[in-house]
Amino acid sequence: MDIRKVEPVDIFVRTTIAIVISFLRHHEEEKSSKGKEVSRLTVKILSAKLKSSRINWKAARWCPLDHHRNAKLERQLLMQNQMRERQTAMQIAWTREFLKYFGTFFGLAAVGLTAGAIKKKNPGVLLPIVPLSFIFAYQYDMGYGTLLQRIKGEAENILDTESTLLELPKGPLTYEDLEKIRRSQSKFFIEK
Repeated sequence: MDIRKVEPVDIFVRTTIAIVISFLRHHEEEKSSKGKEVSRLTVKILSAKLKSSRINWKAARWCPLDHHRNAKLERQLLMQNQMRERQTAMQIAWTREFLKYFGTFFGLAAVGLTAGAIKKKNPGVLLPIVPLSFIFAYQYDMGYGTLLQRIKGEAENILDTESTLLELPKGPLTYEDLEKIRRSQSKFFIEK
């Protein structure tokens, strides 16, 4: 299968399996006999999963990473995960703060529109409360409800069943593509 048609999640999973295999092989001699047996079984199972993957690793010029690169990649993955968690926490905190201000506005608008509808004896004045209530409900669900869990579940469903929606046009960007772009831009600037 062409490497460009593989989903980014598949590449991440395969890379993680490859890292675990190389890590276990590297530290296999340091373990006890029982640990060696478990390590060998783990390597055998993970190797089988890696071989059954849809990616032709040789065509992708993939090679096992050494221990230093594994540690560096693990630190990078941990850092990216921490950044993602912090961004999500900031988004939730922003939503909760926005909800305080919007809730105050919504409450004042509801009281004012209700008073205006009673005073003018026209129920049409209450109409702006409908869209405002939808916005308020959404913000409340985002800040304190289960909206994020539902979004996460739907995202997992998309990754599992509709992964073709995630493919980039012309496939993922490769090193060769970047080099072609760089060369064309450097020729462009040299010519002028």
